[in-house]
Amino acid sequence: MSLSLESYFIDGCEGAESSETRFKLCQNLWDKIKSDTEVLQDELNRKILDSLLDFTRKCSSARQHGDWASQMRASEIPTAALVLGVNVPDHDMTFQSLSELLHQSVTPHVGSVEAKECGALKHLMKRVLERLMDTVVDDDEEEEEETEQTSAQLHQSVHCSLSALCDWYITKTKKSSSGTPGKKRSSPAKDEQQQPPVVIIFKDFEAFNPRVLQDFILICSRYIERLPLMFIFGIATSPSTIQRMLPHSVSSLLCIELFQSLSCTQHLATVIDQLILTPRFPFKLNAKVMQVLLSIFLYHDFSVRNFIKGLQLALLEHFHSQPLSVLCCKKKEALLNVMQLSHRDLERIRQLPSFKRYVEKQESQEQVNLITDDDHLKETCRKMIKGLRKYHKNYYPILRCLHTLTSALPRYPLGKQIRELHLTCLEKNVWENEDYQSAMKLLKMLAKDELIASLCRCVEILKPVKSKKMKSTAVQLEELLAKFKQLDTVVTEMAPSVEDSITSPIKNLQKKTDLFQLQKTLLEMNETRRSKKLSPFEILRNEALEFIDSLVKSHLSPPESQTLHEVCYYSSSATVRRHLNATPRTSIQAALSSPYYYLQNENLKTEDGTVSNTAPDICIAYKLHLECGRLINLYDWLEAYATVVSAADGNDPDSDGYGKVDEVKHARFIRSVSELEFLGFIKSTKQKTDHVARLTWGGC
Repeated sequence: MSLSLESYFIDGCEGAESSETRFKLCQNLWDKIKSDTEVLQDELNRKILDSLLDFTRKCSSARQHGDWASQMRASEIPTAALVLGVNVPDHDMTFQSLSELLHQSVTPHVGSVEAKECGALKHLMKRVLERLMDTVVDDDEEEEEETEQTSAQLHQSVHCSLSALCDWYITKTKKSSSGTPGKKRSSPAKDEQQQPPVVIIFKDFEAFNPRVLQDFILICSRYIERLPLMFIFGIATSPSTIQRMLPHSVSSLLCIELFQSLSCTQHLATVIDQLILTPRFPFKLNAKVMQVLLSIFLYHDFSVRNFIKGLQLALLEHFHSQPLSVLCCKKKEALLNVMQLSHRDLERIRQLPSFKRYVEKQESQEQVNLITDDDHLKETCRKMIKGLRKYHKNYYPILRCLHTLTSALPRYPLGKQIRELHLTCLEKNVWENEDYQSAMKLLKMLAKDELIASLCRCVEILKPVKSKKMKSTAVQLEELLAKFKQLDTVVTEMAPSVEDSITSPIKNLQKKTDLFQLQKTLLEMNETRRSKKLSPFEILRNEALEFIDSLVKSHLSPPESQTLHEVCYYSSSATVRRHLNATPRTSIQAALSSPYYYLQNENLKTEDGTVSNTAPDICIAYKLHLECGRLINLYDWLEAYATVVSAADGNDPDSDGYGKVDEVKHARFIRSVSELEFLGFIKSTKQKTDHVARLTWGGC
């Protein structure tokens, strides 16, 4: 969030009297979320990055050994096939962390290349040498002016070949290995460090030209004895891509080891668990906004990075559009800000739907005090803010407990992922959901060991929570677990009377074939089963599930049931969808039809939706082309354009030159038509040489 963003935030902010305070709160909250996200992503990538570092160290040390196996492996290029998944926008962060770790602990010689800058072999070779040697590489086809400009910034240029890289590497290693005269020779371990590998990272392996890669690998294989090369292939789809792009004669030159990163869905589940399903951050998303972000992730790009950007957008929009977001901060700061609210802010509170519902439930005198007395309203708001904090402190632990119990059930009635259960709880009372009721029925069929294990995990969830209510809940669950452990493992035998009542109807059923007697016997059997005495385990199991059900009904009510939830929850899903789901055609048509929307020039403002004659040329040409059919006569279009432009220039309509086409108007028109053709609104046609074909229909 830069200064330009701050000025934009404050200028267009609703409730300008608190705009600066809200921007600071927004910035501090986002900085905290961003730092926690970076730490979390480093932890998630730590395992695979450590494996890659061990691989590079192992390959580097293998070159120093003299046994036959090491010599055979040394004739091949060590290659790490890093499968990162299809969430391509997240790959840059992973490669950046990998490059930094390689620089710090393995080798200073690391270079990364992308397919878009390596269309031919010479381009790939040049980029590799430039990244590794930090210098300008000569290319015969490059213009001399570009070379002179870059030479002033970098070192002396070198020839584009791996021989130059070998000479450079030997010079570098000799400098590092040469010590002070009189000192003893370094140990073998230090010698390995003084000959570090040269690592080349191909960020988007699938996007490279296969022929370019094949030629580059063949050339590198000829220098493997002189240069300790090492490749890292960034793969988005499948490891079989290597066999598809490289023939056996080329892939046999590589010693490939596969590395699989954490899947993007697992990554997202961890981010949601640590950032959203926690009371640490006061900012929250309602069900619709959450669903929009998840839909974009699941159906567009699988990018956790873009999901976090969507969270940032929602955070910015909430503080920008909601004047009462000044209360969306830490508890102490929020309670202090309540006492500093202006009369206008208090009136905004009185207009909140949740507050109106709260007032309707109060007695008549209390209603009058809340509506007329500002001081009394401030004290009431302080209690409401505290209640909202307690709600979040209790909501998330109980949500995790319910997910722990239901995720072990077959068919996952309430969803396998905790985010699915969270969305259900956000939308309505979860205990009224059919899936919840079916889950409770299935829980009543759990075996003793499974139920005890689930309850133990619930106790582990509740114990660390700093809430008196959750601590007492954990104690009650521990007491239930103690009762379970005291139960005798031997199944209690049924009473003889009950057994006789069950077996005797069965015997009678085998004897009698009369329909009336058969129906009577079946009804007696059904009544006997209903009156069957429950075992001690079944009684205790029902008691435990009733306790869980009471916790759900007490703490998992939707946020809309909480007063002043609007200060923390962002609910404009349409705004988030409009910003994140790009619609280029709609945006272009809106700009051409209503230039005032983007340019904010009062001269362009019109009431009936028409385009002003002072609008940009392309807007005038676009508006005129909407009035034509499938084929547009260029000369008629030009004359109509000249008439509109003449009116904009202030010419007299009765004059002879009004609406006449001169060279300037002709040039402006040709440029506008070319721009519309570039944007895809029209195209040239062979049907009539002086016509163009229209490609779109209708306005914005």
